Amino acid sequence: MEQKIELKQPYLTNAWYVAALTTEVGAQALFHRKILDTSILIYRKQDGTAVALHDRCPHRFAPLHLGKRIGDEVACLYHALQFDCTGQCTKNPHGNGQIPKAAKVRSFPLEERYGFLWIWMGEDAPDAARLPDFGELDNGPATGVAYTYMHMKANYELIIDNVMDLSHVDHVHGEIITTRGQLSPQIPKLREGTESVAARWEWQQTPPLLILADFLPEPKTQARHFIEVSWSPPANIQLSVGATQNDGALDLVNCIGQYDLHTCTPESTGTTHYFFATRRNHVVDDAGYNAAKIQAMHTAFETEDSVILQRSRRLASCTSDLSPASSRSSTATETSRNWNRISARPGMMLGASGSSRKRPVVQVVRSPTRRGNSASMAASSLTALRPASRRSAMVVPPAWSCCPSTTMRHCQIATMPVTTPSRRPAASSCVPCSICIS
Repeated sequence: MEQKIELKQPYLTNAWYVAALTTEVGAQALFHRKILDTSILIYRKQDGTAVALHDRCPHRFAPLHLGKRIGDEVACLYHALQFDCTGQCTKNPHGNGQIPKAAKVRSFPLEERYGFLWIWMGEDAPDAARLPDFGELDNGPATGVAYTYMHMKANYELIIDNVMDLSHVDHVHGEIITTRGQLSPQIPKLREGTESVAARWEWQQTPPLLILADFLPEPKTQARHFIEVSWSPPANIQLSVGATQNDGALDLVNCIGQYDLHTCTPESTGTTHYFFATRRNHVVDDAGYNAAKIQAMHTAFETEDSVILQRSRRLASCTSDLSPASSRSSTATETSRNWNRISARPGMMLGASGSSRKRPVVQVVRSPTRRGNSASMAASSLTALRPASRRSAMVVPPAWSCCPSTTMRHCQIATMPVTTPSRRPAASSCVPCSICIS
């Protein structure tokens, strides 16, 4: 009977993540970024369409972004294997030019919307319906919207919780977004949908929020305010904030305010790509205002929020601060437990009303590979460098073999011998061939 091993998957994969700002990927650039622990190459075809490939040649694992563009294709720097935008090898300049079936790079679906390039990292067919509608970012002139990116040394869930739970605002942030103590005492009511969680705050303060005050009729007198945040999977938070000095509705139609999108893409379990966009309904024709607004956002997050988040992450990585020594495990530490979860919903907010839910863990069931066979040797170079005691917890790619041999007598596409000397085949048993065509 085949043994089943359950491995915890630290990310939702059948979902859309932001891979890059649209402006980050130029017409000729070979842009690269690590997403969900996977190196990704992004470039634009000659018609401007963006495509994404695994940033790793299947021959000797060289990063493809180091190669060169040849029309809509990419040639590897190492041995000049050439790949089209679907990942299929189209040219082998060695030997008789035969192209092995395994000479293929995985491609990833991309959608270009709302000023971002969204990538689907899962094995399932991409589902466009799972990409939330942030079309408000497109409503208005280009001078009225601003975008930015920050690399954060923190787990993405900490960032999501930070943006979703605004009870910290008056205690962490400076004068520009203080609510004068009005927000913290409030108990926001949660509104839960099938794939969303939203919270809303309403209050009055004098003077108004400084980011909005100068655009109100009376900048120094009392104004009514609202903030509404809405989370959607895998890691998107849309935040709207506004203020008014009339008796109309507390929404962005009546109020002076802005529509923001905070979205996080895990680079790894401990680092995150943090993307931000903001569309305002005032001074929309002032492009120079965008730069000042983005700089203020960077200052607030990098000097205030991120200091706490990154130190919280370090404390969470220190077992001695979280559990007594007697309860620690030598094979699976308490520190990794917190990161090996899937946040189907963000953490509960302080004082929030509504039901609490446990965060489910997505279980991935795979068949184990026997130690020493060609399948286990087909792990990526990263996996091969891991100590043997940890390989059982790694997710490895399938054994790509274009040679008939299963004993490593021929070189194999993406099947480098493992690096530990005790498991490396003897030199006399490895017969080199011309990129696996012998």
